[in-house]
Amino acid sequence: MQLRRLASAVLLMVTLIGLLPLQALDKDEKPSTTTESVKMTVTARVLGENKRMPNISREDVIVTQGKDRLRVTNWAPARGLDLFILIDESSDTSLGSYLDELRSFIVSQPSNTSVGIGYMRNGTVYMAQNFTNDLPKAANAVRLPLASSGAFGSPYLSVIDLMKRWPENSNRREVVMITDGIDRLRGGPWRRGLGFISPDVDSASTVAQRTGTIVNTIFARGVGRRGSNFWEITNGQNGMAKLADETGGESFFLGTQNAVSFRPYLDSLQKSFENRYVLEFQPLPGKKPGLKPVTLTTEIAGVELDSADSVWVDAR
Repeated sequence: MQLRRLASAVLLMVTLIGLLPLQALDKDEKPSTTTESVKMTVTARVLGENKRMPNISREDVIVTQGKDRLRVTNWAPARGLDLFILIDESSDTSLGSYLDELRSFIVSQPSNTSVGIGYMRNGTVYMAQNFTNDLPKAANAVRLPLASSGAFGSPYLSVIDLMKRWPENSNRREVVMITDGIDRLRGGPWRRGLGFISPDVDSASTVAQRTGTIVNTIFARGVGRRGSNFWEITNGQNGMAKLADETGGESFFLGTQNAVSFRPYLDSLQKSFENRYVLEFQPLPGKKPGLKPVTLTTEIAGVELDSADSVWVDAR
């Protein structure tokens, strides 16, 4: 009888010891039912002027999905970039004063960057230069816009068209979208159901987050009556800002007028490019595939992490 009790006690102790790792994990990270990690491009920013970026390790990155903390499997500086410069054909020809700044920005990219140039017209993208590592060749493809949006002018349909045609590779994806953000296809509020922002902004955001594309936007005045309408300009800028924010990018504008120079905008983008990281983590799958909102934080003082709002997760 005593031998049987001893065996039972030993079995109970072994069982409890086996459960200890799971209990410790529950305090910090939610165990995932999937073994596949997903990737996100993240920007690390130092809060305050003239402060150096501290070293950030995988253990410093906190990813949550709802109330659950997820397991981070990798965190590394981003390498390899597909950068597409997308210019609205409805932009005023005054954009010509910024073209040399754009060309200098393109040729200053590192050698592992591939650059493409295209123009938004008729809700599609007219390719001026496919992705190339020949940076001077890409810079030479930058030209004046036609100052006409065509019959179906929507910058958001154009960027969707671009993302659907993007070649598959392991490089991260970034767009610099130069436009006034006005949806000339759908017209004014009476055609948008009195909506302040074009519904195509949400569609573009969904495609960008699903494909892991960061969309950065720069405001440039457009032509025509809508291009000089305060209501249209303001809501175009709101659409641009919304798209950039939800995809982890930046949006630049200075009131309703063109900036004196694009150089401060491009310098800010370049600094962000240099502080991009690739994050891998294990999300909690749902019953259906789709975008799942996640939140990124870090316990390192004076540092914030910016990313897209959501990541695409396959079904359970």
